[in-house]
Amino acid sequence: MARNDGIDRTIARNVNLTASKIANTQLHNEREKESYTNPDIVPERLPYNVHYKSPTGSYAEMFEQLKADGVISTRGLKDDAKIYGELIFDVTSAYFYNHGGYEFAKQFYADAYKAAVEIVGGEEYIISTVMHADERNKAMSEALGEDVFHYHLHVVYIPVVEKQILWSKRCKDKSLIGTVKETVM
Repeated sequence: MARNDGIDRTIARNVNLTASKIANTQLHNEREKESYTNPDIVPERLPYNVHYKSPTGSYAEMFEQLKADGVISTRGLKDDAKIYGELIFDVTSAYFYNHGGYEFAKQFYADAYKAAVEIVGGEEYIISTVMHADERNKAMSEALGEDVFHYHLHVVYIPVVEKQILWSKRCKDKSLIGTVKETVM
């Protein structure tokens, strides 16, 4: 409807974030800000937002807990490394409007969450997953004469890779040099 061509569009994008950027992402995703510059956010609809995975603390605290538990390692990372990722799944408002609205969007994004778990390598690396249902689509609302909301999904996760640490030349047992000492995530 936004392009007025009747074609439904889907966008999935990945944003890489540093530790210094994660607090603002949390404020937006968890709707913790006092006020928003986006006039289309309807605070009364906040209860309609759906968490598929709720954070158990701040995003930064959860990252530190994963490190403390040995689930992830920051060994070898630079101070300004992009240690968080955010997948944003976004589908045109008309798609959900034409297929059942809010209830359809909840099921659609539940399935998208399952896909996100596969994409990031496991649920243990996901910090928060929330579907926003509190943003009004101004153009569609005006065109149809009723409130139409724009549903989209935010998935904040820790991007991980498996890294093999090899025995170095300093190893006393020369037969171990170049072999895998340990594997870290």
